[in-house]
Amino acid sequence: MTTKNDRLSFLEEMKDVRRIRKPNRAEITTPRELTPGHLERQRAAVEKPFRDANPLTSEMVEPLTAHDILCWQRSGIQHGVFRKLRLGQYPIEARLDLHRMTVEQARREVFQFVEDCVRYGLRSVIILHGKGERNPDGIAQLKSYLAKWLPELPDVMAIHSAQKHHGGTGAVYVMVRKSDRDKQHNRELYGSG
Repeated sequence: MTTKNDRLSFLEEMKDVRRIRKPNRAEITTPRELTPGHLERQRAAVEKPFRDANPLTSEMVEPLTAHDILCWQRSGIQHGVFRKLRLGQYPIEARLDLHRMTVEQARREVFQFVEDCVRYGLRSVIILHGKGERNPDGIAQLKSYLAKWLPELPDVMAIHSAQKHHGGTGAVYVMVRKSDRDKQHNRELYGSG
């Protein structure tokens, strides 16, 4: 508790202090007039419709069943490399689960997943798509689309249905190309030009 003398001393010390007339706050009101940058961004947004960089389409594909095996490799893939992929002998560095996704959701996820794998240097990954055994028509819809999509992506080098312990024909191993950074690292290590 302060005494009367303390209060008087405080007031004596503060006698020359004046209230700040303008509040010391940031202006948070938006400017009334639009800047040239605003106008240009608005014009560009109206003129340029969104361009989807994803080349994968959700058009009709050849239907596959639960037990069909996915098998594809780009030319130039060595036989031994493809064999190790097919047998599931590469460590799985990432996985994407497409269960319960629509075709459109899966289209976006697969494209982004493969891009991310290249960016982070992941070479051997797995995509779980399900077998489609519960579908009344017996068609494995997402599997059918993956069979079309993965070879269309230039970053995918090879695919093969997984071994039983990794999901069998309800999953697919994917070999992704090396990132430019990894290629450069190998050139530096091994001196190839």
